[in-house]
Amino acid sequence: MTSRRESHGGPLRAALLCLAILLAAVPAARAQLFETRAKEAIMIDAETGTILFSKNADKLIPPASLAKLMTMEVVFHAIKAGRLTLEDKFVVSENAWRNGGAKSGGSTMFAELGSSIRLEDLIKGVVVQSANDGCIIIAEGMAGSEANFAKLMTERAREIGLPNSIFKNPHGLPAEGQLVTVRELVLLAQHIWRDYPDFYKYFGLPEFTWNGIRQRNRNPLLTMNIGADGMKTGFTNKSGYAIVGSVEREGRRLFVAMSGMESENERSEEARKMLDWGIRAFQKVALFKDGEAIGEAKVYGGERSTVPLVAKGPVDIFVPITSRDRMVARIVYTGPMQAPVEQGAPVGALKVSIGETLSQETPLFAAESVERGSLSQRALGAVEELLVGWLR
Repeated sequence: MTSRRESHGGPLRAALLCLAILLAAVPAARAQLFETRAKEAIMIDAETGTILFSKNADKLIPPASLAKLMTMEVVFHAIKAGRLTLEDKFVVSENAWRNGGAKSGGSTMFAELGSSIRLEDLIKGVVVQSANDGCIIIAEGMAGSEANFAKLMTERAREIGLPNSIFKNPHGLPAEGQLVTVRELVLLAQHIWRDYPDFYKYFGLPEFTWNGIRQRNRNPLLTMNIGADGMKTGFTNKSGYAIVGSVEREGRRLFVAMSGMESENERSEEARKMLDWGIRAFQKVALFKDGEAIGEAKVYGGERSTVPLVAKGPVDIFVPITSRDRMVARIVYTGPMQAPVEQGAPVGALKVSIGETLSQETPLFAAESVERGSLSQRALGAVEELLVGWLR
C-alpha cells in the first residue's frame, strides 16, 4: 500500500490504495483511446457511472436547445410531486405565440394564440419538435414568466447535484450568462432516465403531430439502429452543434454529451462512433463485493487506531479491453478522523483513474463504530498526531 499527503485548501491526509494485486489480471488502461472532433465531450456507463471518455467536460458553454432537458426535469419533478398532471392545460399567450411560434423563425409546435393545450402535448412538442413556444407556454403556466421559471431551473439543477449550470430561459435561445457543461448535461440525462422512467419514453417518440403539422424527432441517433432511445440536439453559432444521447444495447446503457461540432452530419457521425466504441471497447470488472472492506481510515483518540471502509453496494467499473497503462484506485479522506465514529458515517471516496482520467468516484463509509478510547489511548494518539502533524 502506498500513501501520501495532499493539500486542498487545508491539511488533508490522503490514504492511497494501489490495487496492484487485484488488478494484475485486468488489462491496463490508456488515458484516452478514442478521438473525436467534438470540442467538448463526455460518455458514461449508466450502471456503474464509469466515465468512458472525457474531453473538456467542465468547460462552460451555451446550452442551446439542450437547456430544454432541464425544462423537462422541472416539469417531470412537479408531476412526480403531485403539483401537476399530464391533463393540466396551459394557455398560449401572445408572448409564446409571437416569440416561440412560427413568427419567430425557430423551432415550434405551431401552438395557436389563445388556445389551451394539455401538458402532455406540450411535453411532446418540446421533446420531439424542440418547440420554443411549448417551453414558453410551460414556463408562463408554471412560474408566471420565462425569467422566473429559469430561476426554478437553476435552483433545481443545484438540488440534483449540478453546481455550475445557470439557466436564463426555458428554451436555450442565446442569453447572457446562460451556461452549462457537458459533464452536467450527461448527469442530467442520466438523472431523467433513472428518476422518471415513465416520462423518459417521450424522448424516443419518432414524430409528433400538432395543429395538423407532423414533425419528426430531431435526434438523428434514433434512426441509426444502434439502440438509441433519446435524448436531445442543440445548436448555437457560438458553441456549434451539440447533442445528448443514450443507447441501450447488449445489456448496457451509455449516455453521451457532445458539443462544438461544425455541422449536423458531423454531430450525427461523431455521436454514433463514440457510442459504438463505448459498447464494443470496454469490459466490466468487479472491484469489490457488497460489504467488502475496501480499505481503512486512520482514527484519532479511539479504542482502535483505524476503521474499515465500505461502499454502499458492490463497486464495478468498465475498463478498456486493450490498453497498456495501469489502472489506479486510491482512497481519499480528510483525517485522521476523531473518535467516536459511528457505523455508516461518510468518510471519503474511492477514486479510480484510467491513465490520467478520473473514471469513477465512489463514496465510502465507516463499516464499524469506533468508540472513544481510554485516557491512555487518547494520550498516545495525541502524541502520535503531534509528531505526524509536525512532520506534515
